[in-house]
Amino acid sequence: MHMDHAETPLHPLSALQRNLLMLATIAMGAGMSINFVVVAPLTRKAGLGEVEVAAILTLSTLLYAFMIPQWGRIADRVGRKRVMVFSLIMMGVTNTAFLFTLEAALAGVMTGTALLLTLVFVRLWFGLLTPGLQPASMAAMTDATTPANRAAGLGMLGAGMSIGSILGPAGAAALAPFGALAPLWGTIIFCIVVGILLGFTLPKTVPRDRSMPRPKPLAMFDKRVRPHLAFLVAYFICVGMIQQTLGWFIEDRYNLGDLGEKSGETAVLYTGIVFACMAVATIAVQFGYISRHKPDPRKVLPIGLGIVVIGYVGADTLMAFPLLCASFFIVGVGSALAIPSANALGSLSVTREEQGSAAALMSAAPPAGFIFGPLIGAVLYSVDHALPLVASAVLMTGLTIYAWTLTRRAQAPSA
Repeated sequence: MHMDHAETPLHPLSALQRNLLMLATIAMGAGMSINFVVVAPLTRKAGLGEVEVAAILTLSTLLYAFMIPQWGRIADRVGRKRVMVFSLIMMGVTNTAFLFTLEAALAGVMTGTALLLTLVFVRLWFGLLTPGLQPASMAAMTDATTPANRAAGLGMLGAGMSIGSILGPAGAAALAPFGALAPLWGTIIFCIVVGILLGFTLPKTVPRDRSMPRPKPLAMFDKRVRPHLAFLVAYFICVGMIQQTLGWFIEDRYNLGDLGEKSGETAVLYTGIVFACMAVATIAVQFGYISRHKPDPRKVLPIGLGIVVIGYVGADTLMAFPLLCASFFIVGVGSALAIPSANALGSLSVTREEQGSAAALMSAAPPAGFIFGPLIGAVLYSVDHALPLVASAVLMTGLTIYAWTLTRRAQAPSA
């Protein structure tokens, strides 16, 4: 009987429904990250400083991270499907409110302290109402899988969030010609459409049979997962530093501010192109190599991190815009190798029955990293434009050395 519990999913989902869960995490990642492309140049145009902008986004991310476990408990009470649909619709609604505030700022209707407080107010609602998708989708995928295929299913959701976080900004390149705020409209529509699709496609929440075993949540500082979680938080601090400042970096390096009325639109376009290069590389490696060949994460992790370092150094030292694009293409290759490997090692550090809980814990790493990364990046950028890239390259080098020594030590007994 126990074997049946272990090998039969609590609430199975079809392949279409699982793919829609991944699409939902892609939409969420895009809706969260688009702000780094659109907001950075446009709020500067509206008169806000770099640190003020980063503080607004950091505050909402802090609230978002705090609310993830609360929404996990709400999803258990009212149903995962309802929470996922609500979360995506609210992503669209709160981003719409943010967009209208930006439009008012660019039109000169709202400036200074009033603009700052309104943006803070709108982003606080974002942090309160949108975090439900992550814990609800993780729980739904855990219930839809057995211990044998749980790591793959949860890894798919983790990959979706990562792909969305660069696919959203990459979409800015396609939509920027229609206006500087068009990319934000694109992610708003994307989130709402996917939310509606989930509403019609996912099965109704089935009351849980209390006799069925459920994985217990892991403690935040479980010693098996702790080093992997800390590692990923450090990684996403680097990513947050770059994503927050890249739009400003491109605008200042290539003097796009001198273009007058078209400056914001051009900055969004250029930044979107760079993210598009990173997205193409990430998706190609994720689906062309990682998904097909399932390489040993212990071997791939340090290689991926080293490639990211090369990309950051290239972005800092190579001046021509095509070379900047090539550098971030290299970053995309490295991140596609590093992120799934780090997540996999975290999941493999616990028993098969605990993999769902470990994946849920690891999913807190990106928002945790984005609490600190954007603000650190903005402060460094205000000192020197190159500092966020340099600091990220240095920190990523440290992570590469750490990963290399750790994985060598892990492989030593079997050698």
